[in-house]
Parts: sequence; structure tokens; C-alpha cells
Amino acid sequence: MNGKILDAINEQIKWELYSSYLYLSMSAWYDSIGLRGFSHWERIQAMEERDHAMKFYDYVLSRGGIIELQAIDAPPSLWESPEKAFEYQYEHEQSVTAKIDNLVELAHEEHDHATYNLLQWFVDEQVEEEENARTILEKLSMASDEMGMNILFMVDKELAARGYHPLVTPDY
Repeated sequence: MNGKILDAINEQIKWELYSSYLYLSMSAWYDSIGLRGFSHWERIQAMEERDHAMKFYDYVLSRGGIIELQAIDAPPSLWESPEKAFEYQYEHEQSVTAKIDNLVELAHEEHDHATYNLLQWFVDEQVEEEENARTILEKLSMASDEMGMNILFMVDKELAARGYHPLVTPDY
């Protein structure tokens, strides 16, 4: 496996696991303020991010690469409000999108077509990740002082309905 690609994917595994850790931290915070639906949504988000890391992990192994797990920084654990937390999440997803875009460019430069092909799934996934965070943020920003709690609880109920669908990866 190309060394530059391998190093970059090992780095991306770290960021996917950090994302999982971040969303688990958000889940805990939402639980602490009584927003169980938000907590549920973030817990599922954390599981999906772990699945993303494992998709890269399995890909590296399938190509004969060596996994080198890197240290993961502690995520924040407190936010001013659900709206601020989703602002943070949206910005984080935009940064992950930039990292995926950089990987796509690297795969293209290195003529690594298999990795380029794998990354197209992540490109599509990041469109969905950003859209989810932005859509929830838009709903939260509609909350006024008068209607704020009603909208917050409406969104909490909506987020509680999210299901988890494990990522099925091919056996390499």
C-alpha cells in the first residue's frame, strides 16, 4: 500500500474515532440536561462514526497495510445550549469534509484508484453528515424566547426516533 496513502488513512481513522468520542461526549451532556432524544441521536451518531473508522481500518487491512492507531484528544464536554452544540457539530463535520477532500486529492495525485473509489462513499456520507447537522441547527435557531422550549422538546422527540443501521462492510 502506498505509504502516503497509508499514513493519511491512519490519520483519518483517528479523526473518525475522535468524531465518535465527540458525539458520545455530546450524548452525555444532553443526558445531563434531560434531553434524552438529543442524547439518543448523538449516541447513534457516535456509533456511525466508529463504523466509519472501521471501514477505513478494514480497507487498510485488505490492502496489506499496517494500522497505526494514534492518540485521540479529549473532546469538549459542555456547551452553552443545544444550538451551540449543533453549531459546533456542524463546524466539526465541515472540517471532516475538508479532511476527506484532502484524501481524495491525495489518492488522485498518487494514482491510487482503489482508495479513490473507497473515498467516494465518504464524500457522499459527508454531504449527509453536514446536511443532518445543518437541518437540526436550523430548527434550533427558530426557537424564540416564547416558543423556545416547545421547539426544543419537539426536536428532542424527533431525534429520539432515530434508528441505528450498522454499516455493512465487505469482508476483505
